[in-house]
Amino acid sequence: MTVTNAAPPAAVAVSSPVRKTRRRRTLRQREALAAYLCLLPWLIGLLVFTAYPLVASLYYAFTDYSILSSPKWAGLQNFRQMFKDPLFFTSLRVTAEYCGVVVPGTVIIGYMMALLLNHRLPLLRLWRTIYFLPSMVPAIAGAFLWSWIFNSQYGVANGLLGDLGITGPQWFGSETWVLPAFMIMTLWGAGSGLVLYLAALQQVPSALYEAAQIDGAGPLRRLVHITLPMTSPVILFTVVTGIISSFQIFTAALVITKGGPNNGSLFYILNLYNSGWVNFQEGYASALAWVLVLIMVALTLVAFLIARKTVFYNSNGGR
Repeated sequence: MTVTNAAPPAAVAVSSPVRKTRRRRTLRQREALAAYLCLLPWLIGLLVFTAYPLVASLYYAFTDYSILSSPKWAGLQNFRQMFKDPLFFTSLRVTAEYCGVVVPGTVIIGYMMALLLNHRLPLLRLWRTIYFLPSMVPAIAGAFLWSWIFNSQYGVANGLLGDLGITGPQWFGSETWVLPAFMIMTLWGAGSGLVLYLAALQQVPSALYEAAQIDGAGPLRRLVHITLPMTSPVILFTVVTGIISSFQIFTAALVITKGGPNNGSLFYILNLYNSGWVNFQEGYASALAWVLVLIMVALTLVAFLIARKTVFYNSNGGR
């Protein structure tokens, strides 16, 4: 008689789930490894081009550092120098004035465009493209375009004013008019938030408008009590991003005026650029950058504190 060493059925039943569990773990590990390998270029870029420059600039902000010499610890010297530097306050004032006009202007103009283009109009797609197109123009190309439009000798703006019998100003060549010229140039691209506003307007439930019409509410009351509250989160988003982008204006000022005339267009980022790459004061420029970060954080917190009482979040959107 032959004796066979066969495993009991219970052992086979127990080992089968264990093998399946091990295979699942191995498969998950392979998938995780493949995912990390795909993310590795992005992670390296994040560490090298974002994380390291942030940490390095924070360190340089407390050093006496020129690109031609090694950094030397200076403590709060750069910040003391900053508050004694008249260019710091000039650049902060110029940027604040620019921000105070451009941010509400772009929000109001963009929102009015969206309200108009949210209705069924002839050639609606064409009009939407026309209003959104200026925001797609590259910064340098737009700077050269507006430097030609506002040229005091052969510019289009002064040419049209001359036809009306009005002597046009120097625009970018005038300390008085240089900042309004930059404001007009930025407001020209107010359609950048058009897509967001249109998306928000189309998510407002139509039942609210129908109920308001039954109650006798006119267009203005429907706008104030329905449209604005229902789209207020998008308005808050565009206000916050608008503040951040307005404090970062740089390209147009560098190309057209380089901060002149008489520092009339010396924006904050341009002053930071001059400190770091013209005067080779990288430590001082790093301190300016971190002060800008603190300003942005403070303004954003103020915006969100105001939004607590003014912004309405609706979880049940749609028409």
